[in-house]
Amino acid sequence: MPDSHAAAKAAIVNHLGPDSFKPDGLRPFFEYRPLGIDKLTGGKVGAHVIRAKPGKHADAPRHTHALSFQFVYVLKGWAIFEYEGYGEHKLVAGSTVYQPPGIKHKEIAHSEDFEVLEITMPADFETAMAD
Repeated sequence: MPDSHAAAKAAIVNHLGPDSFKPDGLRPFFEYRPLGIDKLTGGKVGAHVIRAKPGKHADAPRHTHALSFQFVYVLKGWAIFEYEGYGEHKLVAGSTVYQPPGIKHKEIAHSEDFEVLEITMPADFETAMAD
């Protein structure tokens, strides 16, 4: 019979292959790879890798997220985002973004190979269109 403590320990390590990306998520031009942090933290923290869908381009209005923390680290490619009060910024591999709670923002464009790691608190949150 498996030891529940050993099973819990195993759950903290995941080996996700290329087929672990989900085609559906917050934005139709991205694919999402959930990293399982939401389950390990009871929904307090979310983490996923987001990558551009081939042939799809940014097409989302300015919006906000109802969350207490959002951090993005660019793994590959580039994207241009506009942040209220901060203007447009081109993010490239190695760029980091702390998005303050409720900041209005919009993606303008991204490369075909754009990929980021995003960490949020909580894991699930509401998104609202901004003026």
